[in-house]
Amino acid sequence: MPQPSKEPCKKEACDIQACLSKNMFDSRKCVKVIQLLQSCCEQCEYKSTHCGSVAGLLKNISK
Repeated sequence: MPQPSKEPCKKEACDIQACLSKNMFDSRKCVKVIQLLQSCCEQCEYKSTHCGSVAGLLKNISK
């Protein structure tokens, strides 16, 4: 059986970086992957180092 990741939400954070790079860092074009990170962070109670930036990303979307 696979071990749970020591770093939850790493995949989602990497997906965001890839999306932002592909879309010239326009966070409005990456809403779905940002929402996936937010959902992951909620599930792990924000106990991932990757969850610190999700609030800032969400602010950028609403601009």
